[in-house]
Amino acid sequence: MAGQVYAFERPERFVAGTVGEPGDRTFYLQATDESRTVSVVLEKTQVALLAERLVELLDEAQRRLGADTGDDPEDVDTAPLAAPVEEEFRVGTLSLAWDAESSTVIVEATAQSDDEEAPEEDLDSLRVRLTATETRAFVARAVRVVAAGRPPCPLCGLPLESGGHICPRQNGYRR
Repeated sequence: MAGQVYAFERPERFVAGTVGEPGDRTFYLQATDESRTVSVVLEKTQVALLAERLVELLDEAQRRLGADTGDDPEDVDTAPLAAPVEEEFRVGTLSLAWDAESSTVIVEATAQSDDEEAPEEDLDSLRVRLTATETRAFVARAVRVVAAGRPPCPLCGLPLESGGHICPRQNGYRR
């Protein structure tokens, strides 16, 4: 049975966002066009790596192909996720591609599978095509969303709780 593909050729909006308080946030990718909104859940580290890899992809397309990969956006979408936020699936893998013919980036998020033997075409996926400028705007927001969480401990880098944390670099003493 083939999985459903939620394809957005030119979404009105494609953003990373969260629901919940720092320390208890759920991260989402959300694509919206005139008739539908699709939200998928992923991990904070996946959002951070997606942003990092998108920048690398644009830089590589510019370096190797001489592609116009746009400038960093002046205005970044800071609006909340479109409500209601309903999870379609939890992301297992992310794929990126540069389409040289249309000078666009393709982002594909494929569902996580409980069955390691399941073929990828049987899994749901979200596929979004973005211009270079839209990609840079996505990256700018994603970086802000990831950074908006709990501050890191200056010693070990783990997130600090409001009452401090037991730091492994302090032999278990609270800071």
